[in-house]
Amino acid sequence: MTDPAAFIAGLPKAELHVHIEGTLEPELMVALARRNNVALPYADVDAVRAAYSFGNLQDFLDLYYQGMNVLQQEQDYYDLAMAYLRRAAEQNVLHAEIFFDPQGHTDRGIPFRTVIDGLWAAMKDAERSYGLTTSLILSFLRHLDEAAAERTLDEAMPWRERFIGVGLDSSEKGHPPSKFRRVFARARSLGLKAVAHAGEEGPPGYVREALDLLQVQRIDHGNRALEDDALVARLAQEQMPLTVCPLSNLRLCVVPDMTQHPLRRMLQAGLVATVNSDDPAYFGGYMTENFAAVQQALGLTRDEIVTLAGNSFRAAFLDEAAKQRHLAALAAYAAAAI
Repeated sequence: MTDPAAFIAGLPKAELHVHIEGTLEPELMVALARRNNVALPYADVDAVRAAYSFGNLQDFLDLYYQGMNVLQQEQDYYDLAMAYLRRAAEQNVLHAEIFFDPQGHTDRGIPFRTVIDGLWAAMKDAERSYGLTTSLILSFLRHLDEAAAERTLDEAMPWRERFIGVGLDSSEKGHPPSKFRRVFARARSLGLKAVAHAGEEGPPGYVREALDLLQVQRIDHGNRALEDDALVARLAQEQMPLTVCPLSNLRLCVVPDMTQHPLRRMLQAGLVATVNSDDPAYFGGYMTENFAAVQQALGLTRDEIVTLAGNSFRAAFLDEAAKQRHLAALAAYAAAAI
């Protein structure tokens, strides 16, 4: 591929796996702490950035939830979302489906309205200013119980039109998808889409539970599905999308080295793999950086890069006309690139 970095930079793409709380850059964290008079255990921005180092998912989550404390006002959520959306637009993200964790805020006493009004206002402003489309996915924290998830869904109902689906994130080990079977059934009955983190640190069986018990339409991560040949065959046959996050996998030690990342094997197995940034402020890169890192490590061809971008549009919760419009833009871009 001629100049893969330039090709990736201009590539039309969708992002389907990004946690808005995970886009909190150290500079914004410090600024919001000052705005809201929140004490941080860090002297300055450099100290915050130095703390963005972890050896596993739980170490990361401990810091992640601590960082959330600076988010207090509607303006904070607006600023957080707008900073991400501005950067996404600069990286030619045409559509973004964004996770938010209401329990991480309401459990601190922040009203649900404060969170969703701030995010929603930024999404509408970004659509007008940058042209990208956006959707919200309400994620349940799996280390809490199902009753807490049910209460969160109840609390979200006045704003039902502002989110398109529900997800499941946080600590995977010891918290199987089956724990949330009833609340997902209820969400689906309300017309909501369903996705779930599975097979990141949890076993292939968690992927099966997400498929069979939660009846998800996408698997977030899914790396460990490759340990089960029958499961891989099923995922390929059903064309079940996987929202893969390369830099996240590296930083959380899901893979020991990017050269061992399973993304190419996923493509070779016929899986609908996509590239995403997950928690980019913590993991060292947004969409362009994730594509570039995995391309360099695995030597992905231009056709493979285009396939990954195409998969992101095909797997998006968009109507068929929008999908075809984005796929046509991608095809035109690939054809014009030399």
